[in-house]
Amino acid sequence: MAYIPYGYKIQDGVVTVDEKAAGQVKVFFEKYISGLSLTVAGEQAGIDKTHSVMGRILKNVNYLGNDTYPAIIDKEIFDKAEEVRDKRAKDLGRVVELAAFTSPPPKERFKMRKADNKMPVDAFERAEYLYSLIESEE
Repeated sequence: MAYIPYGYKIQDGVVTVDEKAAGQVKVFFEKYISGLSLTVAGEQAGIDKTHSVMGRILKNVNYLGNDTYPAIIDKEIFDKAEEVRDKRAKDLGRVVELAAFTSPPPKERFKMRKADNKMPVDAFERAEYLYSLIESEE
C-alpha cells in the first residue's frame, strides 16, 4: 500500500483532499511560520503526530499540488516555512556545511580473484564462496 500524506484520502481510487485534515495542515504551516516549534504548532493545529512526522509534513512538496495530489498549501507559504526551518537549523547549529566535508581516502583497496566454474547452487554457499575471492591489495 502506498503512503498517503496527511491531509489527503483516497476516494473512488483517486487522491482527494481530506478537508478537515487539510485545514489542520494549513493551520500547522501558519503556526510554524509564526514562531512555534514543530510539536507545538502540530498540537495547536490538532495534528497528533511525532516531531519527525511534523518535519516531513513541512518538507512534503506534494502539498503544493502535482499530477497526483491536489494543492493544499500555496508556494509562498511553503517557501516561507522552508526559510524559517533553514534559519532555525542554522541558528541552532544543526547545519553541517557539506562542502567542507571530504571523505577520508580508503585505507585499503580490494580486488577479486576470478571465480571458477564450480559455483555452489545454494545461495548462502555461493555468497560465502564469492566473498572468499575478495583479497586486499597491498
